[in-house]
Amino acid sequence: MKRLIFIFVAMAGMFHGALSASLFMEPQYGDDVKILQTLDIEPTFLSDRVFQQIKNNLTTKRRNAYFRMLKRGAMYIPTLKKKIHDNDIPPIFLYMAMAESHFDVHALSHVKASGLWQFMPKTAKIYGLKVGRYIDERRDPIKSTEAAISYLKRLHKLFGKWYLAALAYNSGEGRVLRAIKKAGSDELHVLLDEKRHYLPKESRNYIRKIVSMALVANNADICFSGDETHMFNSAEGNTLVRVKVSGGETLEHIARQISLPVKIMRRLNPQFNYGFTPPQKYAYVNIPYSRLATFKATYRPGKQKNMFLVHRVKKGESLSRIAHKYGISYRMILSFNQMKRSVIFPGQELVIPIPRGSLHHYRVKKGDSIFKIAHLFGVKVAAIKDRNDIKNNIIHIGDKLVIPN
Repeated sequence: MKRLIFIFVAMAGMFHGALSASLFMEPQYGDDVKILQTLDIEPTFLSDRVFQQIKNNLTTKRRNAYFRMLKRGAMYIPTLKKKIHDNDIPPIFLYMAMAESHFDVHALSHVKASGLWQFMPKTAKIYGLKVGRYIDERRDPIKSTEAAISYLKRLHKLFGKWYLAALAYNSGEGRVLRAIKKAGSDELHVLLDEKRHYLPKESRNYIRKIVSMALVANNADICFSGDETHMFNSAEGNTLVRVKVSGGETLEHIARQISLPVKIMRRLNPQFNYGFTPPQKYAYVNIPYSRLATFKATYRPGKQKNMFLVHRVKKGESLSRIAHKYGISYRMILSFNQMKRSVIFPGQELVIPIPRGSLHHYRVKKGDSIFKIAHLFGVKVAAIKDRNDIKNNIIHIGDKLVIPN
């Protein structure tokens, strides 16, 4: 009799332990289902075998990588959250940026997609992002997020379901439409079939990664220790705002005026290729919202003495020749580009600081001659030839000439 009682008690303990373990593993099942529903995904998705493996890996094998992603994005996550909330799209799309770029603003794929949201150059242009010599707004945490939201809204309008919008964002509208037609269904469990391969493996796992990352964060206080969960709250903080500044102005100058470390200013503005705003009338930079009042009180645009251009080194050019072309000392070029030696090579890009108003640029048009251009600007032909390293009087339509003042 005592033996039977012992066995019963032991079995009861095992059952209680199993039940506790089950509750531990899925402590917020109801919340998890709600998150799925915002993406129009059925609760049965939680039993998807590949999804479960990806999710478990984030709390075991890849937990350190997961924390690194959170740490990398901490400076941008509050802004992404606010933009997503203000535009009434599912909060889970924060984790699309995490899946796309690991919250690395400088991420560049093998197909030239760039930034937090991995925009291709063509798509970036469609959604109003500038990609040029001085600036690449695919890396701008504010502008790129606004563009991604617009893109997702259009995809949702096209497909009617948020998970289809996410799949189309990753693999393209045409591929998703073809997959739906081939499968005869737009249900997620059908499109993710591991045997039929209606979608590429990357796309099938893409939606699983987004959901996994979101649910791990949702269950952070259970999946991780108390010392680790602070990472999930560290990104709750200062949002960014865009402010108007002068063109051709260094980020260092702006940072000093609002008492912000230059290193932070650069991290908030990775869209600028050379550490200064494009040489035009004005530009926009990102600053913490907490510095907005200081900016309004202290910033005075247009006070900087220099403009900044980029010169691509041609074959046969020397640093002294380039310096002469722009009317500055070659030591200034060395200093500004943090070069220890004056050795340069074809194709190298040099940032050239030049006094405001000291140079003009002119694009040669049909019917132009070097004599007409010299007369137009009131300078000598020899001066134009000298600054542009022209050996004779031949110029071509489309040539960009430096005109000395």
